[in-house]
Amino acid sequence: MRLLLVFTVLLTAAVLIGADAPSDVVYVGHEKVAATLASGGTLATTPGFRVLGNHRNGLGGSEMHENDTHVFYAVDGTATIVIGGTLVGGKTTAPGEIRGSAIEGGKEQLLSKGDVIVIPAGVPHWWKEAQSFSYFGVNVKKP
Repeated sequence: MRLLLVFTVLLTAAVLIGADAPSDVVYVGHEKVAATLASGGTLATTPGFRVLGNHRNGLGGSEMHENDTHVFYAVDGTATIVIGGTLVGGKTTAPGEIRGSAIEGGKEQLLSKGDVIVIPAGVPHWWKEAQSFSYFGVNVKKP
């Protein structure tokens, strides 16, 4: 029940940020939610946003999205995310998507269960460290 509430809050945040609202109700059962949080993947998609479940351990790559704002809700574990600064070795991998190996000069933020972080479009970010970290994400397209 709590995960359904979180899912609803994240969808509402996406709509308030300015994304297109879904034309139909989206329901994702608890078994799929649990499986997606364990392995990562998409839970719902519309033209204006995507809802994801993810799980991380260890180091991740750095990235910057010109057209997507991220809203992350930590479900379990801990992670250190670096926000801002400059991408190290940044290369365009798709239109509006730049990936790198790390970030120089950013601000570190520790995330743990219950935390929410919003990363606006155009802000570099890097999962520097994760300890069995599960989270929901809403990627909201710029209107």
